Amino acid sequence: MEAPLRANLLRGRRVGKPLSAYQRELMAALLPRLALDLDRPLDPTSLFAAPKHELRLEIGFGGGEHLVAAARRAPQVGVIGCEPFVNGMARALADLAGEDLDNIRLHCGDAGEIVDALPPACLALVYLFYPDPWPKRRQRKRRFVSDAMLARLARAMRPGAELRFSSDIDDYTGWTLARLLSSPDFRWEPRRAADWQQPWPEWQRTRYEVKALAEGRRPCYLTAVRR
Repeated sequence: MEAPLRANLLRGRRVGKPLSAYQRELMAALLPRLALDLDRPLDPTSLFAAPKHELRLEIGFGGGEHLVAAARRAPQVGVIGCEPFVNGMARALADLAGEDLDNIRLHCGDAGEIVDALPPACLALVYLFYPDPWPKRRQRKRRFVSDAMLARLARAMRPGAELRFSSDIDDYTGWTLARLLSSPDFRWEPRRAADWQQPWPEWQRTRYEVKALAEGRRPCYLTAVRR
């Protein structure tokens, strides 16, 4: 009998092609040093060796291109990255192995677990880039963006915090925008008609975006602000 769906799960394959020996070594040795401990309450003030000015969260970071660039660009900021796909985590660890960064923590699993474990009003910025669109109608309940998830994110975000979303799937962008506009916790206030077509000034293009553009799909970029 199939297990019931859990609405908070970032669903998808956990493992793709077999990891290399080096990747397996990183998963065994480096990941435990950077992984969050969910056996105790998450305290943003004690997650890093040195105090950080603010805390950010990237949900489903793929290969880690944006995650690592964001941590490198702002060493005074703490960044948490969540990715359930083992191969993506291994790629990110390979990049981090050559960096001297003390402002990044990782979770190889469901981002909802981290959202719920964080104290209220602690996140200054949340990134959600190219989440799985689950395009079939019967799959849409699996999409990460939902009314319930937006409420859970809002609890962990401080007033004025941004939720940045990107997708190359028009249906998912429309789905997300509809839920943001109906949410009592967020506001979407574009300054120009073309805002949704332009990435953020410090945008780090990901492998997935490069592939989407090469295949003729045009990304959309949304910024919502926590009320």
